[in-house]
Amino acid sequence: MDTGALVLRDALMRCIRAFFHERGFIEVETPIRLKTPCMELHIDAEPAGDHYLRTSPEIFHKQLLAAGHGRIFEIGKCFRQGEYGRLHHPEYTMLEWYRSHADYMDMLEETRLLVEAVAALRNRGFGEWTLLGISEAFREFAGWDPVAEYDADRFDIDLVEKVEPALGRIAGPVVLIDYPAEAAALSRRKPGNPLVAERWELYIDGIELANAYSELTDAREQRGRFEACADRRRELGKAVYPIDERFVEAVGRMPPSGGVAMGIDRLLMVLAGADSLDGLVAFRSPCDA
Repeated sequence: MDTGALVLRDALMRCIRAFFHERGFIEVETPIRLKTPCMELHIDAEPAGDHYLRTSPEIFHKQLLAAGHGRIFEIGKCFRQGEYGRLHHPEYTMLEWYRSHADYMDMLEETRLLVEAVAALRNRGFGEWTLLGISEAFREFAGWDPVAEYDADRFDIDLVEKVEPALGRIAGPVVLIDYPAEAAALSRRKPGNPLVAERWELYIDGIELANAYSELTDAREQRGRFEACADRRRELGKAVYPIDERFVEAVGRMPPSGGVAMGIDRLLMVLAGADSLDGLVAFRSPCDA
């Protein structure tokens, strides 16, 4: 990593912390090594002895929300097994934040303000933001509607091979919004349309930067989604993790809330105008192949 990248990373971290402190958030620290990782279909946790390294701090943040902490954020290391490439490292830095009594549209506006604040570090703007419904994007770029006829394998393949490349040709930030409910295991369903989950993802220059939900607050439904995910992971030959009972219980006590997870390394990549993560980290992760 060159000196310029180190200086820009430091400025980015300072800017992010100032942004949240000015808005009444508190910075928290949560465990990195845990017994039960959060279960998601395509995310595999890195083993650490008889525990795992976290893939996200989400399970702890939601317990803090349930305990009454309404504005929290964390910047910390997360890990995903087997992910390495231009846009993926198995060890990466995540910014995650949550607000009680907010939904995914509130979080979108807050994300827009954060992106504007960090863009000022390079004296640049990203232009107009485009909101693009998942149904609309897939009909245009992949020829089908995953909300009307969900197919998990086809959805994942077409998202990567057809939709995301097309987003890179759209000027300015692009927000893919209103996902199929089956593709948003931790998000609440949209009122009046149970086929849709209140989830969005942010892309800039075709690079996925952030993922956001109106958080699910129904413990019974959360358990059912985890059980369905476990069945699907078993079918795919993946490790099946136990259900974290404290997390499920906390989901049922949470107030309506919104949350966002943002990749700091990718955000730095966009700010620096780099085409890979490799030159933006000071040291190679011991988890790398």
